[in-house]
Amino acid sequence: MIKLTLPDGSIREIESAQSAAEVIKGIGMGLYKAACCVKINGEVCDLRTVIDSDCHFEVCTFDSIDGKKTFWHTASHILAQAVKRLYPAAKLAIGPAIENGFYYDFDLEKPFTPEELEKIEGEMKKIVKEGIALEKFELSPADAIAKLKEMDEPYKVELCEEHADKGEPISFYKQGEFIDLCAGPHLMDTAPVKAFKLLSCTGAYWRGNENNKMLSRVYAIAFPKASQLDEYIKMIEEAKLRDHKKLGKELSLFMFDHTAPGMPYWLPRGWKLFNALLEYWRGVHEDHGYTEISGPVLSKKELWVTSGHWDHYQDGMFVIPAEEDNEVYCAKPMNCPNAIKVYMNKQRSYKELPLKFNQVDVIHRKEKSGELNGLFRVQQFRQDDAHILVTEEQIASEINDIMDIATEIYKTFGLEYKAELSTRPDDYMGDINVWNKAEADLKAILEEKYGPDGYELNEGDGAFYGPKIDLKMKDAIGREWQMGTIQLDFQLPLNFKMKYIASDGSEKQPVMIHRAIFGSFERFIGIITENFAGAFPFWLSPMQVGIVPIRTDHNEYAKKVADLLKKNHIRAEADYTDDNMKNKIRKFKDYKDPYVVIIGDSEAENEQVSINIRGNKQLKNVPLDRFIEMCRTMNEEHSLDIIDTL
Repeated sequence: MIKLTLPDGSIREIESAQSAAEVIKGIGMGLYKAACCVKINGEVCDLRTVIDSDCHFEVCTFDSIDGKKTFWHTASHILAQAVKRLYPAAKLAIGPAIENGFYYDFDLEKPFTPEELEKIEGEMKKIVKEGIALEKFELSPADAIAKLKEMDEPYKVELCEEHADKGEPISFYKQGEFIDLCAGPHLMDTAPVKAFKLLSCTGAYWRGNENNKMLSRVYAIAFPKASQLDEYIKMIEEAKLRDHKKLGKELSLFMFDHTAPGMPYWLPRGWKLFNALLEYWRGVHEDHGYTEISGPVLSKKELWVTSGHWDHYQDGMFVIPAEEDNEVYCAKPMNCPNAIKVYMNKQRSYKELPLKFNQVDVIHRKEKSGELNGLFRVQQFRQDDAHILVTEEQIASEINDIMDIATEIYKTFGLEYKAELSTRPDDYMGDINVWNKAEADLKAILEEKYGPDGYELNEGDGAFYGPKIDLKMKDAIGREWQMGTIQLDFQLPLNFKMKYIASDGSEKQPVMIHRAIFGSFERFIGIITENFAGAFPFWLSPMQVGIVPIRTDHNEYAKKVADLLKKNHIRAEADYTDDNMKNKIRKFKDYKDPYVVIIGDSEAENEQVSINIRGNKQLKNVPLDRFIEMCRTMNEEHSLDIIDTL
């Protein structure tokens, strides 16, 4: 008998070897129809995989990340088959599943037009309706290369040749007349891919290298049900309206210039928003015992050699030769060596630990030009960094405190998050036993805080120096974002020979915890700009009160109002021009200022204001001192609401 341990700990026995598909059918046909792939001992596998020994067995449906990836990967093959049917001369490159859907790269004479994408969708519908079985087969490296050359697929030949020296069989999937080089896994046939949409066609360099040929990349999405696709399309349309690049321009928050690609210019209104966010962030960290530091933007190569970034991250760094002193400098891609140098500035005692450094210095990471995306993917940004030096005994309490900080911050923005544990990658540094201990520590912390099923596991996606906890949240329209990260690091303290004097007088090595809650200020501002559709909470709004004197003879009182607001740390702007009152109001409304204050004869005579509240509600003849107190309260409480009644 072969024993299969299911996720709930129960055991299912089968008499002899059989495919995962047959095992699932034995559990229930409903589950089989929903199954996309399986995990066998934690490894994602095809439903065709034969189970011939005891193992842990998990069925992955579309509701899981691995299930979605398998579903979307199969959909990408359906797309490629449709393209080859309609455009036989097209050459295939790659077609992976991505975070939201999939894409396929094609070598064509010209990119597809919207009309051609509709035509391809029509052919895809035929392929789905045909319910074509996907059949896996393997060839020796030599036969695989010969097969791909015969098929006249040069990009596939290149990929195949890179793996030929391993001597391992090369896998293919056959789908009717269509054959593709692929490791899988895939669905059993094309029928389940019932709802899909080709979203766009853009240019993409082969393998992301601008020296290679530009290919045509078709982005797409697919779902098992039409209702899921409809919901997604609605979300996409809403996302277009909320696009932070569009809103950033309309609200005068930030700009970019070709002379500094991927390096945002913050405009006056945007910088006020940035600093409001920074002030809040600093206050939270002061309350939790952090000390803010700052360090050099440029450091010699030797620092990054010691840290390990030179070997593991050199391609992502801006390297600057200094010919006069025959040195090589690097613009820092992260702040951790700064925190280490500050720690090592003097001898440390166990009495100082935990030592918590937070830091918002400018850092630089070299990205491919085609991957830059507004504030989401930049080359210059400010990480909301912190590095905590602890004893091993303090790890659990500090990570729990970080989780409390994350909960406090995300709650302030009305955001919910979940945790994901990422484990040892293939290019890890250090002792595997240290890694095993670190991973076990983090699992124990997450299970205690959220329960055994309250977090997700992402095998092999940790940093090269230690496992990490990633924090993911959903925004107002249901999109999931990778936000903060908490990384446990035994390796960098070892590399830099960091020590502290223990209670018994011996020298011990501290553990470093790297963590960010926003990810970066730039990216977080991009996300919340879309989350709030530019209508920020009062405390965060670039300008909180717009002041409109009806006539120029009301300017004197309007200035008094503006001065009092500013004195009380309320961001206010007044329009003292002789423009039409409605135009002035419209200008501040277009900027989405929470309150637009109207100043006329009655208001000036009685020390009052009348208020247009964002959302078109009005309050008339409000005492000025009461309005100021209302604004002060919202700033102090970091309220998500705009008070619309007194």
